[in-house]
Amino acid sequence: MRISDLFIYPLKSARGIAIPSAAVDAFGLIGDRRMMITDPAGHGITQRELQELAQIDVEPGPTSTRLKMQGKADILVPTPQPERRMEVDIWRSVISAAVAEDGANRQLSEWLGREVKLVFFDGLARRVANPEWASGDTPVTFSDGYQILVTTSGSLKALNADLAKHGEGSVGMERFRPNIVIDCDEEWPEDRWAAIEIAGIRLDFVKPCARCIMTTQDQTTGSRHVPNPMPAMGRIRMSADRRVPGPLFGWNAVPRGAGTVAIGDEVTVAKARPEGWAFKARRA
Repeated sequence: MRISDLFIYPLKSARGIAIPSAAVDAFGLIGDRRMMITDPAGHGITQRELQELAQIDVEPGPTSTRLKMQGKADILVPTPQPERRMEVDIWRSVISAAVAEDGANRQLSEWLGREVKLVFFDGLARRVANPEWASGDTPVTFSDGYQILVTTSGSLKALNADLAKHGEGSVGMERFRPNIVIDCDEEWPEDRWAAIEIAGIRLDFVKPCARCIMTTQDQTTGSRHVPNPMPAMGRIRMSADRRVPGPLFGWNAVPRGAGTVAIGDEVTVAKARPEGWAFKARRA
């Protein structure tokens, strides 16, 4: 097995960036989900409530970040000063984040038709993954909860086969917003992996990823008038474990080392999970 694709999402819920290689540290892939859009009170906003975020391109730079949206003037956002801060929340985490300058926030608010702020996970920000699953004080940025999301090509093929069987079209891997995609023929092998190793870096598979309405949205337009993977996941991927209810696709992984991974790198199973994960009976 080998890595077929790598992605980072510098701005949470905006468009991803396909990359040939990535540095990995305790936070995950460097550059991933280091920015987030919030409402004025600091509550994180995602595509779940603002589909237009899927239309934003992000070009990170050493001292500034350029945001692009079709038909709009670019926004060049200088890296904010560390003393310019506010408390923000994502899910149940409250984080002290750096805040973009007022001009950038005004322009971004005009783009999106509502008052928003752009915040940064900088060197003073602190957040840890849920220790009940991640086992230890493991740092994480603005992701939904864990450092790296891993998916496999064989599992996407199996999902699309069920969609095709029911005349429901097909979907691409971008719907699931993974960081690492592993090329393999087998379907759902990740359920039986407790850990993998890539380029000397161990990734512990700590929790399967429950999927939400974002998987039903086109990841360049935000439209929901596209093939929907939810019916297929409901038929063949419904969790029977009440700790993680709902349809599952992909696994959240915690890096236990640092280094660099690249497309084409070999992936080995470092530890198996023979029992897999409990699922409800499949529906035809």
